[in-house]
Amino acid sequence: MQGLVNRSIKALHAIESGLLALLLSSMIGVAVVQVIMRNFFDSGLYWGDSAVRVMVLWVAMLGAMVASRTDEHIRIDLINHFLSARSKRHARRVINLFTLAILLIFTWSSATFVGYEYEDQTIAFGQVPTWLCEVIMPIGAGVMSIRYALQVIWPKT
Repeated sequence: MQGLVNRSIKALHAIESGLLALLLSSMIGVAVVQVIMRNFFDSGLYWGDSAVRVMVLWVAMLGAMVASRTDEHIRIDLINHFLSARSKRHARRVINLFTLAILLIFTWSSATFVGYEYEDQTIAFGQVPTWLCEVIMPIGAGVMSIRYALQVIWPKT
């Protein structure tokens, strides 16, 4: 059973990393095409700028998810250098609990926001609904919430 769980987690990590790489490459590609088309052909993709903005959101959330899986978010930890190993573990729990609280608020708020966008049936660009562009926010925050909840229980030192 543990082997299946570990393989599933590795597969999810690979999907996260692969999707992040694909979106980042696509974002850069669309932006480059837009610049070239505007500067040399006086045209562009009518959906290009909107798509790049959406991809920036997705890359940011997926990047945060990837950083959360190894607890590599940016932090200021000057006090951590002066604590004993046991105190560090307790401090990590408190910090992770605070992070979890913020992420749960963000998960709830973004899910509510996306729900309103779904009800309004607004269109982001082309035929793509706005809620579909924003759904990464509650998903990403939810995944990070789960990860930090686990880190509250089993903190890394």
